[in-house]
Amino acid sequence: MNNYTRKYWLFSLFFLAFAISYIDGSFIMPENDPPTTAPKFLSRGHLYKVIVGETIELPCKVQNLGSFVLLWRKGSSVLTAGHLKITRDQRFKIVGDYNLQINGVKTQDAGDYICQLGDQENRDQVHTVEILVPPTLRALPHNGQVTARKGSTVTLECKASGNPVPTIFWFKKDVFSGPTHLSDSSTLILENVDRHHAGTYQCSADNGVKDRVSMDIQLTILSPPEITVEKSWVHAAEGYDVELVCIVHGDVNSEMLWYQNSFLLDPTDRRSMYPRDDRYSLIIRNFQPTDFGNYSCVADNALGRTKKYIEVSGRPGPADFISPALSGFLDHYNLTWTIESIPPLDEIKLLYRRLLMNETYQHPGKWHEYHIKPTPIRTDGSHFQMSYLVKNLEHNAVYEAIVQAKNKYGWNEISDIHQFYTRNHDLLLDIDMEYKMGISSNIRISPTLFGTILCAFMLILYPIISV
Repeated sequence: MNNYTRKYWLFSLFFLAFAISYIDGSFIMPENDPPTTAPKFLSRGHLYKVIVGETIELPCKVQNLGSFVLLWRKGSSVLTAGHLKITRDQRFKIVGDYNLQINGVKTQDAGDYICQLGDQENRDQVHTVEILVPPTLRALPHNGQVTARKGSTVTLECKASGNPVPTIFWFKKDVFSGPTHLSDSSTLILENVDRHHAGTYQCSADNGVKDRVSMDIQLTILSPPEITVEKSWVHAAEGYDVELVCIVHGDVNSEMLWYQNSFLLDPTDRRSMYPRDDRYSLIIRNFQPTDFGNYSCVADNALGRTKKYIEVSGRPGPADFISPALSGFLDHYNLTWTIESIPPLDEIKLLYRRLLMNETYQHPGKWHEYHIKPTPIRTDGSHFQMSYLVKNLEHNAVYEAIVQAKNKYGWNEISDIHQFYTRNHDLLLDIDMEYKMGISSNIRISPTLFGTILCAFMLILYPIISV
């Protein structure tokens, strides 16, 4: 092949290649290639916390997406491709441009959600979803009823679940003082229980998601009956009605029996027994002399028996002093007291003495005894009030007094000691009036302060007077 022929075939092949490249559009001169901008995420990965059952929207905003496809996936599962939904779960959908919305989130929806660019680099953006679950409680035992014997150890338990993990609080409910906080753990241990432990216990769980939840557990303590008497000494008189009251604690199903001087009592036309919850009453109508004496209430249950005593007497009750402790005078004191007695008082015995005392010791003096003809004031059907002015006392001194009274049934018990004080010469304000009015003055004017004020006042007026 000569030189001319070789050049012809080379030119023909070059022209054919150029024509093919021109036809399929793949031949582009480098100097005419337009500039290309890579896609860019505008949103950022974030931790989202959502309460179970609510709706969440995960953003995925991309600049210059072009012809690339955005994928949403969780783990290896593809949820969407572009606007095409791949998952069969109807709660998932694309909203806006390419945001992923999940309706009615469930606990299994927690995890990482990936928005991925379908380019050669497979760039992606990750959102983490945490599902918040309100607290739930389960009490043990499930019926919320616990019974234990006196002296035993009781364990109350509540189990809580939720996200975050709930904190448990224990309270004891009280209709009068309100709930009392006891513990911050899942179990509450009560040792050596008695009737005071009985009642309603409440466990509450809180994790900051919606409202706190609570459950009640009722604790019952089995024990021999425990009795308290409303009054261990009861005043009575012939022809009047009298009520004796015993209160049973712990087991309200106890059987109650009443005795007078060790003899079992039965209901009669004058005598009635009434139970009301834990309160048991014995009512005696038209009281007679034979009704005076010692009564006892006896409570029985399967675990034991308990007895308490009540004395019923016609003698006066002990004196109750109502006068203030501090006298308003230097040398006398107005002693005032009340006494319970239905019959009139026949005689009053008053004793008082000085109490010598300092910082290291106290020494009682000799008793001074007075027998007083009563001239009392009746304050109601069963009480009297009396006063007596004790004279010739030392100023700034401490005294003690006791009172005893007599009616037609005899002398009462000697009263408790009442201590009182006489005032000091240096006390300028009427302290007796302060105590009577219930006022404690915070301002005391001393002679030194008064003299200082008077001197200052004279210094101011002196130039004026001298002119």
